[in-house]
Amino acid sequence: MQEPTLNFLPVNGPTALGGEPRRMAYWDWPAANAGTAHVVVCVHGLSRQGRDFDALARSLTSRCRVIAVDVAGRGHSDWLQDPMTYQLGTYAADLATLLMQLRAQTPGVRIDWVGTSMGGLIGMALASQPALAPHRLVLNDVGPVIQWEALQRIGNYLGLNPSFVSEQAAMDYLASISPGFGPHSPDQWRALSLPMLRERDGRWWLHYDPAIALPFKALMAGDESVSRQAVRDGETALWGLYDAITAQTLLLRGAESDLLTSETAELMTRRGPGARCVSFEGVGHAPTLVTADQQTAVRDFLWAT
Repeated sequence: MQEPTLNFLPVNGPTALGGEPRRMAYWDWPAANAGTAHVVVCVHGLSRQGRDFDALARSLTSRCRVIAVDVAGRGHSDWLQDPMTYQLGTYAADLATLLMQLRAQTPGVRIDWVGTSMGGLIGMALASQPALAPHRLVLNDVGPVIQWEALQRIGNYLGLNPSFVSEQAAMDYLASISPGFGPHSPDQWRALSLPMLRERDGRWWLHYDPAIALPFKALMAGDESVSRQAVRDGETALWGLYDAITAQTLLLRGAESDLLTSETAELMTRRGPGARCVSFEGVGHAPTLVTADQQTAVRDFLWAT
């Protein structure tokens, strides 16, 4: 079975733990045709990591190279010394460095973007800038408006830092906090779960810095009316980014998503890039891009002439 290589890119901005220079990890899936100048950059959700895209990458590499990133503090990327710098601006700057490196390595390269949840927000930030914008943009179950109830749900588990006596117990826990992913076979769920785990001292832990939750918890703490206003202010800024996008855009939505409403999705088809929306029944937040119908939607969009 095809496997990617793990690479590290030096990035500027906030330092790593101990004040050391920082590196961002990414998984590089080479194209079957070594001479291709088409790269798809895949970026995961808030507490996930780049191996979420293994199944999608295997379905794309017959025509393009796939780069699946571990965002700062997740997977094999360095943890940040200052937890309050776990912010969209930090992530966007890191990914901008990657895009610039890809363009320097292969002048004229076509870069597309697939972003799930947080990865879609990072994609929106970059796609709004002409010098960084991808050729085509896939937003997976995310938009400028994020439902308050979904934020509360995420806050219930983010950063708890549980540990488990076995891999199976850890996988069961991940399933319990991810009902929106929809149905998966045992093998599919195992493939999605194992990269999320790291073993230490005979126990299994989640493969991210628990401190990624601190900016999120700071937003949600205190007076609810103040927090809600901060979220609304963020939505205004995100609509500004979305409306500036000119790249062809595909919006994927879990039909039962609690984060991206059908009303917001419909508005996204009329504003900004006028995204085409594809919805998946029996799925909430967020489609994992593991099932054949979800992969086909992405593949057809990226490969269309």
